Amino acid sequence: MAFHTTHWSVVLAAREAESKAADEALAKLCSTYWYPLYSFVRQRGFGHHDAEDLTQEFFGRFLARQFLSNVSPAGGKFRSFLLTCLKNFLVNQHARAHAQRRGGGHSFVALDAQEAETRFSVEPTDNLTPDALYDKNWAWTVLERTINALEGEYAAKGQGQAFEELKGFLPGGTGGESRAESAAKRGVSLGAIDVAIHRMRKRFGALLREEIVRTVSSEAEVDEEIKFLISVISN
Repeated sequence: MAFHTTHWSVVLAAREAESKAADEALAKLCSTYWYPLYSFVRQRGFGHHDAEDLTQEFFGRFLARQFLSNVSPAGGKFRSFLLTCLKNFLVNQHARAHAQRRGGGHSFVALDAQEAETRFSVEPTDNLTPDALYDKNWAWTVLERTINALEGEYAAKGQGQAFEELKGFLPGGTGGESRAESAAKRGVSLGAIDVAIHRMRKRFGALLREEIVRTVSSEAEVDEEIKFLISVISN
């Protein structure tokens, strides 16, 4: 398995040289993980506006490469790296918790603050530590990216409707109807539905593995990270 285009390769390339492409790649990483980071800050006890400001300032410093000087090629798990950076940042920012708006009011990464707060307000967070909430939202972010990639593949083959009808059978899916109901709805046998679900789950597994590969620095960590993700979303 090749590790050529991963989150780590993006970070390492940005550390070595500043360029528009590197800036855009780093910004995309920040946009991908902004909600897990935001939810961690909120769960640490910061209010909505302070959490929004702190998350944006964290992004600003990340884009300015302030956290990249000591990154090594064998970086380990990207989720752990991000969380460590954020924790260190919050410690340094503690004395400024009620100071002027972070980043001078600038938005370094586009995010919908109202959407973030709405999402946070409906999460059952009472029994979760900030670290556990971060891991949970990281896992669901990876899962969402995988499902979106799978949906794109089905749409490209003109099978978007089939995807919509069967996506409930994927890990994390709600499964609104049974296999028998799905078969009757589509006018096919139960065996045909089972085959379609098996193929979708198999491709989902392959895409999930590709997504996880982007977040670690060695193949040895892939299976471990997949098991961790499954355990998080199962709880």
